[in-house]
Amino acid sequence: MGKIITIANQKGGVGKTTTAINLAASLAVLEFKTLLVDADPQANSTSGIGFDPQNVKVGLYDCLINERPASEVILKTELSYLDLLPSNINLVGAELEMIDMPNRERVMKKAFETLKKEYDFVIIDCSPSLGLITTNSLCAADSIIIPVQCEYFALEGLGKLLNTIRIVQRELNKTLAIEGILLTMYDSRLRLSNHVVEDVKMHFQDMVFDTIIPRNTKLSEAPSFGIPVITHDVTSKGSTTYLNLAREILQRNGLTKMQATENKI
Repeated sequence: MGKIITIANQKGGVGKTTTAINLAASLAVLEFKTLLVDADPQANSTSGIGFDPQNVKVGLYDCLINERPASEVILKTELSYLDLLPSNINLVGAELEMIDMPNRERVMKKAFETLKKEYDFVIIDCSPSLGLITTNSLCAADSIIIPVQCEYFALEGLGKLLNTIRIVQRELNKTLAIEGILLTMYDSRLRLSNHVVEDVKMHFQDMVFDTIIPRNTKLSEAPSFGIPVITHDVTSKGSTTYLNLAREILQRNGLTKMQATENKI
């Protein structure tokens, strides 16, 4: 039985899509069958993995609104163990169309019922909002990863997101867990970045991943080529860091026999 992990933060520009693409690719490279779900109308995960959203005829919208089976929408990627459930501009109208649906918060959960049997991991990339599609993602998920940028307003809005998670846990998905808080866009040369790391770790302690995602040129370049960073440059710091994150998640879920000191490369 697989695990569904949502990557969410209503704050934009914190590395959600970068994390979704590269975590999914890293898990796939480690030979875990992985599905990347693009739940953002901007479709950056779709384009970032090599597909033109304008050429995507069916996507997540069709699963949610037209009850199209996910298996008919999923696309194969260049990585053997990685598939994509794409998005396109149609997803913009999905929230309005879902308003009058019965159990509107659980539409995605119903659409994804069979996916946990087919994949080891399902990684959902959410839009920068706390709207109905993000709520659906939280209801469908087993856990959530919260990317937090290592900059001045890092903690801004995090309390609101954690409150939303508590509401979802109480009312809609009692088993939803916080997989971890992921510090992103870290620059060791900046005193501010180091202060943010200290503050977040002080407040949230074990909830924070040991792996910290750095600012990295190869990470920034990879989406323009429509490939994950591990395909773009396997030796780059961005690539090895996301592999470390994947290993840390595997370790947290008891899917590896590695010792704590062995989860980094």
